[in-house]
Amino acid sequence: MNETLRFDVLVVGGGLVGSSTALMLAKRGLKVGLFERRYCGAQASGVNYGGVRRQGRPAEQLPLAVRARSIWDRLPELVGTDGEFVVSGHLRLARSEADLAALEAYAQLANPFGLDLQLMSGPAFRRRYPWLGAAAVGGSLCPRDGHANPRVVSPAFARAARAAGADVREQTAVTNIVRAGERFVVEARHDSGATIEVQSDWLVNAAGAWGNTVAGYFGETIPMEPIYPNMWVTEPLPYFIDHNLGVYGGGIYARQVSRGNCGDWWRAWVGRWRVCATAHGDDTHSDARGVRAFAGVEGCVTVADLDRGGRQYARRQSSDWL
Repeated sequence: MNETLRFDVLVVGGGLVGSSTALMLAKRGLKVGLFERRYCGAQASGVNYGGVRRQGRPAEQLPLAVRARSIWDRLPELVGTDGEFVVSGHLRLARSEADLAALEAYAQLANPFGLDLQLMSGPAFRRRYPWLGAAAVGGSLCPRDGHANPRVVSPAFARAARAAGADVREQTAVTNIVRAGERFVVEARHDSGATIEVQSDWLVNAAGAWGNTVAGYFGETIPMEPIYPNMWVTEPLPYFIDHNLGVYGGGIYARQVSRGNCGDWWRAWVGRWRVCATAHGDDTHSDARGVRAFAGVEGCVTVADLDRGGRQYARRQSSDWL
């Protein structure tokens, strides 16, 4: 072995979850290591749509989502940048009366958590958002949600963790993990070929879409697969999207930054612009020129769960900013 290290906690994975975990633990005085096989914030945490929202989260996630949202207001003091975070509000669009009914039911569930969801439809909705196409019949606005630049935020957490005393190592892939008594023994290899052996009291699996690799060392894999949602960025356009947009049922998201570029995330190419139109009701923006297209990555899990009636159902969950 080229190097031997000892940590209180070793975090595997340098995305937003891993880097923020390392930062908070280091600030509490623990000796923390973080190993990232590529570059911190360069995978799922850095290549995503950038939505920062509570609206749409399942009831079980809302307490944590509310706590997490409060952190975004403190980014400059935590990581030295605001991450281009904008409190734009998150507008979740309805395409049918059934969607509107579902949004109303969700508001009754979520508003006790402080989301202050505002439901709109009919002429008032059309007057407020004349640039939306006829396919959008209403929506639910969460005023304090917003969006940020993931390529800025995620690496900033890793830099802050390092500044707080964490030993952050990029291009360092974990190659083996065993449990030895009260400690974990971890072997890793840097891209240069240098090898590292680590002993750590605690191990945090923050490897995201590759989390099954870490779990596999303990025979605890789950039915997870990486998925690659497509994203598209347009040329700068006149500013017209006020909010971070989503659609009930998922699959389409859009936001516009101050520079005028629109970011669009979709699981299906066809119909991604059908909910949007100009103030004159035409499809001018559907001809917007794309300047970048790329695929993000998420770990998608199918979880067998029980509903309130005790019946088993499958629920697909993914880890992302959406």
